[in-house]
Amino acid sequence: MSVGRIIHGPEDVAEGAAWLAKTEPRFAHALEQTGPLPLRRKPEGFDQLLSAIVSQQLSVAAAATIWGRMETAGLDDAAAIAEAPDEVLREVGLSRQKIRYARALAEAGIDFDALAHLPDDEVVAELTAVPGIGRWTAEIYAMFSLGRADIFAPADLALQESTRILFDLHERPREAAMRSMAEEWSPWRGVAARALWAYYRVAKNREGVR
Repeated sequence: MSVGRIIHGPEDVAEGAAWLAKTEPRFAHALEQTGPLPLRRKPEGFDQLLSAIVSQQLSVAAAATIWGRMETAGLDDAAAIAEAPDEVLREVGLSRQKIRYARALAEAGIDFDALAHLPDDEVVAELTAVPGIGRWTAEIYAMFSLGRADIFAPADLALQESTRILFDLHERPREAAMRSMAEEWSPWRGVAARALWAYYRVAKNREGVR
């Protein structure tokens, strides 16, 4: 299997958005309200996955505080995590479980350069083999750090709620239903996700939710 289309710049996102608008009128409606979609590309590598683990089940502010402490302490690469005593990791704010997950990631020896050349399914399979990395985290990494144009994160609650609003559904679609719906948005599922996240903010602001 090939890697498929990679999103490198805003022009790729715009191409995907135009395709979605032409293919599905509801996306055309959403994009009229959201305007141009963000690129949302992130760097590749160990620190991106470690940051995702740190952020699990925390508010954005709390996660940012802990991650800032880790960066200041130089605890953002595999060697540093492997060598740091548990008490040092606890001092920066990691729970016992997250210390275990961070060490598992450090010991996994992921070849990030090679990962960039694997098909989407193999990327997700390799990442989710590491304790502490679930499918959602793996899909988000593939979407934003690897720029995969056709990957989606159907377990994401904001995507589910945005889909409910945009498609006028009676209830929020669960993961399996979202995955099935998203098949219609291939080969631009990664752009569909960007559109749904952007529309979620528009819809919630319209309802008075901040």
